[in-house]
Amino acid sequence: MRSPNFIILYVDSPEASSAFYAKLLGRQPVESSPTFVLFVLDGGFKLGLWSRHTVQPAAAAGGGGAEIVLALETSGQVDATHSDWAGRGIEMAQAPADMDFGRTFVALDPDGHRLRVYCLDEAVVSS
Repeated sequence: MRSPNFIILYVDSPEASSAFYAKLLGRQPVESSPTFVLFVLDGGFKLGLWSRHTVQPAAAAGGGGAEIVLALETSGQVDATHSDWAGRGIEMAQAPADMDFGRTFVALDPDGHRLRVYCLDEAVVSS
C-alpha cells in the first residue's frame, strides 16, 4: 500500500483559508479555484482546502477533529514560532507547554483546524 501524501481540510472559504496558509507556510498555492486550493509542501506532501459547501459527498465533520503537526528541532524554536504566530493574530488553543513527549503548542486556523507545533524531548528520542 502506498503512503498517504495528501490531506484535505474542509473550509468555509477557500480564499480566506488560502491567504491564511500562504502566510503561515511562506508559499503560494499551486492551484486555486473558488472551491479548492492546493499547496505542495516540502517532500511533495500536499495540503488541499476544499469548500465544505461543495464537497461531495457532503462532509459532516468540522475543524478540531484532527491535527496538522509541525515538528521543530528545539524547544526555543517552538516558543519563537508561538510568539511569531501570536503576533500575527493567529488564535491559540494551547500556550507553549512541556508535555510527556516534549514542548508543544496548538494554534487554530480560520475554520478551527488544529495546528500542533512541537519538539520531541531528548529523553523520548533516545528511548
